[in-house]
Amino acid sequence: MKKNTIAILAFIGMCVLGTPRVVAQDPSSQSAAAAPGSAEAFTNQQFALLLKDIRSIKKQIIAANLTLTDSEATKFWPVYEQYSAEFAGINDVRAALVKEYSEEYGTQTDEQADSLVRRWLDVDIAAAQLRQKYVPIFRKVLPGKKAATFFQLDRRISMMIDVQLTSQLPLMQSQN
Repeated sequence: MKKNTIAILAFIGMCVLGTPRVVAQDPSSQSAAAAPGSAEAFTNQQFALLLKDIRSIKKQIIAANLTLTDSEATKFWPVYEQYSAEFAGINDVRAALVKEYSEEYGTQTDEQADSLVRRWLDVDIAAAQLRQKYVPIFRKVLPGKKAATFFQLDRRISMMIDVQLTSQLPLMQSQN
């Protein structure tokens, strides 16, 4: 059951975000994959809808794979909603970085590339720090194994989304 759910999530991720288009030796196909103004470029509204769909799917997968008693569920879901709301802020920063990269693709200087990498890593650090902050909070409402299961699911889903998202971006060096 759980393997099927993860496989379904991967399939949904590919359907929602598209299939990976990064080709190591063909820079022309990379720049065409996410070129600003291309037919595939997301508008802010489309991206917001995509994130809403992903959040909904993520919640469904967690509900399907995290066996909770009624008492646990009553305590868990409000904490999850709070966690999700805080994580949305981190994802907003990540989305802004992707948009900036897309808009500046082909014109970035070395300094801009350094800044982008540092800010992307800062987003990764913020996500890890948020998870660390919430471990004891979730542990107060769930037994240890269930709290650990939640974080396993959360991390797996996030990694799959990250792979789909970043595989859509052309490599920085391809803009020369």
